[in-house]
Amino acid sequence: MSGPARGRAGPRLALVGNPENRRVGMFQDAVRAAGLPAARVVPWLDVLRGRAGFRPGELVRIDSPGEDPEVERELRGTDDPTRVEGTARWYERFTAALREVAALAAAGGASLLDDPEELAVLFDKRLCHAVLDRAALPVPPSPTSGADAPVVRGWDDVRALQEAFGLPRVFVKPAHGSSASGVLALETASRGRVQATTSVERAPDGRLFNSLRVRRCTTEREVAALVDALAPDGLHIERWLPKAAQRGRTADLRVVVVAGRATHAVVRTSRSPMTNLHLGGARGDLAAARAATEAAGGSWGRTLELCERTAACFPRSLRVGVDLLPATGWRRFAVGEVNAFGDLLPGLSGLASSGAEGQDTYAAQVSAVLRRSTEPNGTRNHHRASA
Repeated sequence: MSGPARGRAGPRLALVGNPENRRVGMFQDAVRAAGLPAARVVPWLDVLRGRAGFRPGELVRIDSPGEDPEVERELRGTDDPTRVEGTARWYERFTAALREVAALAAAGGASLLDDPEELAVLFDKRLCHAVLDRAALPVPPSPTSGADAPVVRGWDDVRALQEAFGLPRVFVKPAHGSSASGVLALETASRGRVQATTSVERAPDGRLFNSLRVRRCTTEREVAALVDALAPDGLHIERWLPKAAQRGRTADLRVVVVAGRATHAVVRTSRSPMTNLHLGGARGDLAAARAATEAAGGSWGRTLELCERTAACFPRSLRVGVDLLPATGWRRFAVGEVNAFGDLLPGLSGLASSGAEGQDTYAAQVSAVLRRSTEPNGTRNHHRASA
């Protein structure tokens, strides 16, 4: 990656993250490769325990608080990473911590590369869906989109919304979940038959946990019990769109957009409705996906533009990961989700003509920060923190 000559002053970076986490390590590798001093790491634990602070002129990048038991305990009240419940408490404490980061940055004269208000929207699927819908982006129909949408209190509400909106096949998702935690792919049919595909299981003491084994629930009683247990944390419902396949496996795409430009993409395939790699999904063939899109009369360039339009809904966030849902036959795409920290794609090089060729997702972000910093009045492109 090209960068400033060694010894030349560059931007001073600070990184809010978990110091031993692989995300922090990969970002630091990219910073060093650019010839910059290592970013100053501000641990999430310091933010949560009132020990954090920022310095004048620092550019502050916010990374995931995940994969740290102590941080998880502070946010969720448990250090068990497999637990499903507690996402509402996690969201409340995480967004409070983000506000604290903004206030500390403002007090210290630092600038943020990621906007706490946008992050709060990205971590509420109901609010995020509404933002995308208002921007006229193609999203799955949802009866729970927006702050004023009906509240799902349990299984009876799910069934009522399915019937009212004509949605026999839906995804039921925790409003503040990630990595498919707590998600149910729900199907209802004639004569009241109900089944759901999920990785959620119930422990003997009644607690819910992710088993990392996708299974099928085939009775309404079992499905209803799971939904009722998940509902207190908030649920989002959206139509289950039939997706394209690659080599007999369900397929979708994760596209990373950095500073407004689609820079990286990966196809994810699975034999289940959930394509997350940690649930048995596998990387697919990106060239084949592009060829299938164009053979169906679509445009790969317009597909990437759709991701950039999606990211433009969050203009004060340095990067987002856009989950694209290809329709059967690869004829069109919908936006499934937007991920604030969707850049963890080790070993993935940038797309041709993206400006990130030969770079991983972290190197592309460092390059974007360098470009902004060398532009005239470049700091105006950073989000100035305000209390």
